[in-house]
Formats: sequence, C-alpha cells, structure tokens
Amino acid sequence: MSKMEQFQSIIDESSRIVFFGGAGVSTESGIPDFRSVDGLYHQTYRYPPEEILSHNFYVRHTDEFFDFYREKMLCLTAQPNAAHQKLAELEQAGKLTAVITQNIDGLHQKAGSKRVYELHGSVHRNYCQKCHQQYDAEFILNSTGIPSCSCGGTIKPDVVLYGEGLEPDVIDGAVSAIRKADTLIIGGTSLAVYPAAGLIHYFKGKNLVLINRSSTPMDQNANLVISDRIGDVFGQLMITKN
Repeated sequence: MSKMEQFQSIIDESSRIVFFGGAGVSTESGIPDFRSVDGLYHQTYRYPPEEILSHNFYVRHTDEFFDFYREKMLCLTAQPNAAHQKLAELEQAGKLTAVITQNIDGLHQKAGSKRVYELHGSVHRNYCQKCHQQYDAEFILNSTGIPSCSCGGTIKPDVVLYGEGLEPDVIDGAVSAIRKADTLIIGGTSLAVYPAAGLIHYFKGKNLVLINRSSTPMDQNANLVISDRIGDVFGQLMITKN
C-alpha cells in the first residue's frame, strides 16, 4: 500500500480529524515563509525579520515595522490552494472538527473553513489601540507611515508578535479540539515555533499523520510521514461524508 493509499484509508476511517498547519500550507499560495532557503530569515534587511516582527521593535520603531509589514506580510491577492480547499471539504463532510493554524493570512476561511483557531492572529483584523475601532487589511495596506485612527490612536494588526503571548481562548479551543481528535494531521510546519508546536502533545488519538517536505522532531512518533508538497497530497484525496 502506498503512502497516499494509507492516507486515504486513515481519512476514510476517521470522524474527528484535526489539522495543525504552518507556513508550508501557504507557501503554495505564493506567501513566503520564514525558515526555508528563500524565506524571509535568509533575506537581507536593515534589521533581522525576527527582530522587526517583535513587540519591542513595534514599540520602538513603529514606522519601520509598518514598512516591512506592508511589503512582506500583507499578501492580500493570495488564493487558497488544494490543501485549504480539501480541508474545508472535510469539515463540510463532517469529518474534520477544527483547523489550527500558525498562519495569519486567513486563507483557510477564504476556502470555506468555519472552525479555525488562529494561534498567531490574522492580518485581516486590526484595531485602534486607543478606542478599539476595527479596520481591515486593505486599510493598512493603503495607509502610509504609521496607520492612525480617526481618534488619533495607532492601529495595530491583531497578530502575535515575538515577545507577545498567545490568546488564551484560542489556546483553550485548540487544546480541546486536539484532545478530542481521533486523527491529527500536521502539515507544512517544522514544529520549531513554540509554544504553538507544544500543543500537539495533547493528542491521544489513533492516527498521527505528518506531511512536510523536511523532517520534523515528531516523525518517529507518527503513524504516517509523507515528505511532499502538502497541496499535492491533499489534492489527491477523495472525500465522502460520514
């Protein structure tokens, strides 16, 4: 039996699937990741991207933060790929209970997924730090300098920067979904970013599936490891309702 046949069999037999995804899910939609050879961490900027995307940098160099954020983090023309689309179909078929993502691009919702736990927030939610009025991503993209609210406050993206804590309600929802899952599919992540990567240790179900182009620290614990592009793998799935 091929690995794809094994994956199809696991999907067919599961009824409480949870998907945990990272940057590799979005790179196939044209959104750059951080750690690959062509990722943002290997490009040259005045400051390291990891420093630019930190809370301290945001506070001290807000204008430079937004210059980088508009150029590199707002990929608003990106479209969902086969992985996003098949996950939405799995949810509609009653087989998938939640998507847990480290991405901030909103592509899972754009594909039709309803229950999505965004561990690191979303570029599509922005709020005034003074009066809390909400703004969309287009407003930030089309602004110049430091985006400001009509009240005079600074508008901050609702994304988790380095040095900021994850949202407790999102963590609680993600942990609950993982605990109840019979199958956990981990895709497009090297499992290097904590505390997000630590959530998978709550899984006590039957099938752990890892889909990533490079190895991860959890490979030896998985029932199935597929080293391929996640869109190509999901694109081959046949989905039937429970």
